[in-house]
Amino acid sequence: MSKSKIFIDGVAGTTGLEIRERLSARAELELLTLPDDQRKDAAARKAMLNAADLVILCLPDEAAKEAVALIDNPAVKVIDASSAHRVAPGWVYGFAELEADSAARIARAKRVSNGGCWATGFLAIVRPLVRAGLLPPDYPLTAHGVSGYSGGGKNMIEEFEKRDAPHYVETVQRSYALGLAHKHIPEMTRHAGLTRAPLFSPSVARFHRGMLVEVPLQLWSLPGAPNPADLRAALTDAYTGKALISVASLAEAAELKVLDAELLSGTDLLKLFVFANDKAGQARVTAVLDNLGKGAGGMAVQSMNLMLGLPETSGLRLWPLERSAWAGLSPLSPPPSCCSRAQSGIRKPCRRRRPPIADCNSPRWTRPTLGASPSGAQPSRRWIPAVRQTGPVSGPANL
Repeated sequence: MSKSKIFIDGVAGTTGLEIRERLSARAELELLTLPDDQRKDAAARKAMLNAADLVILCLPDEAAKEAVALIDNPAVKVIDASSAHRVAPGWVYGFAELEADSAARIARAKRVSNGGCWATGFLAIVRPLVRAGLLPPDYPLTAHGVSGYSGGGKNMIEEFEKRDAPHYVETVQRSYALGLAHKHIPEMTRHAGLTRAPLFSPSVARFHRGMLVEVPLQLWSLPGAPNPADLRAALTDAYTGKALISVASLAEAAELKVLDAELLSGTDLLKLFVFANDKAGQARVTAVLDNLGKGAGGMAVQSMNLMLGLPETSGLRLWPLERSAWAGLSPLSPPPSCCSRAQSGIRKPCRRRRPPIADCNSPRWTRPTLGASPSGAQPSRRWIPAVRQTGPVSGPANL
């Protein structure tokens, strides 16, 4: 059986590195690479773009458009991780679970546009509710969210991590897109089936990866005044049998006091929650996902699998939810024993950044404690980098 040839244009960027990590150990694929000194050589890039069976573009919007123009081999399939083609004619939107036929359409497509991280969370919530008739297409929706700073690409990563960077900040959380024209709004509107754009207020906070996307609803104002069970039923109907998306029960949601934006960090999963106050007739429908996983690299690999006729979840990070917040290793690697928690009996991998650090006892990493005495200190549920390694990162800013 011949190997499918894959070329990641922009492999040194945040999303490109995520995709390469998911593909590098797969025996059925051959990753084509350009030497560093040829990455900006137009002739060399064009040759590689036309030699591949499938190209994944991890580039800024204009560079992605230019790359597509360089492809003249009609057999080459393309996945664009930028926002350049998300509402463009002739491109299939790469959210495989969005509609009943989405996966089949991706599988047949020659041109697929990866969804944006914010849009993925928003659409996972809103599209099933519109389709079920619970949300009118012209309803004045609002959406809020918080993301890890990795979605902002090289510049934002440096802002939050590199103390000697000219724009370094110690901000804990900040709101942005204050002009109410975030670049994900067109795809959020189009693919949700809305006739009015949502009012979207995103924010970024001081954690590397992970995100929450929330749509608050005044249930009493909706046609028929649906209850929380109606919302959850519509979501459950949409995602039953889907390997990467799950819906929490109303009981599970009701038991939660907080929801961690890093809950699914390091995985390619997405989970939905319906938080509600029946007396007030209000609900907050929330998606939790990894902005670099299901919101970027994981989605691209899922689409690639479909386009090549491979198992849909091959190479994806499908750790159980109990371990998801500890992700950071290759999905093919077992969690390191140094991260074991005797009290739970579950081996949980460290959360850590690329490149992998083999020894969790490295002085570059600390194991903080929570209110424990020196003699009886217990590890917290996270490993925190004492000094982060930050190599050169470039490519599209998903935020």
